[in-house]
Amino acid sequence: MVTEWLRRWFVVHFILDMAAAIPLFVAPTQLLGWLGWPAVDPIATRLVAAALFGIGIESYLGRNAGVEAFRGMLNLKIIWSGAAVLGTLWSQLDGGPIAGWGVFAIFVGFNVLWVRYRIALSRARTPPTP
Repeated sequence: MVTEWLRRWFVVHFILDMAAAIPLFVAPTQLLGWLGWPAVDPIATRLVAAALFGIGIESYLGRNAGVEAFRGMLNLKIIWSGAAVLGTLWSQLDGGPIAGWGVFAIFVGFNVLWVRYRIALSRARTPPTP
């Protein structure tokens, strides 16, 4: 069973993804410059924004789906946030900007949240389809 809290987290995730994706897509150089990034690749930044748009919008569109859809969405979120944790940590250890630690913390938090809910859903049984 998908809990109401998980559905709410998907809406929160949508809002946060849009809040990050829109400025990253519209003004990548300016935004990341303000956050201390010494060099910005606008194409790579807009690709990150595109991923945030895709995952965030699907979170909103799929918020009322059933268990199987949530399992798939959570798998995607776990893979994305897990890779982001590793990539951000690696970059920070190579001397990334201070704001990178904030990005790292956000992705760690979401990864823990998604893994927790995915484990809970793996215990939920779905009736076999006829």
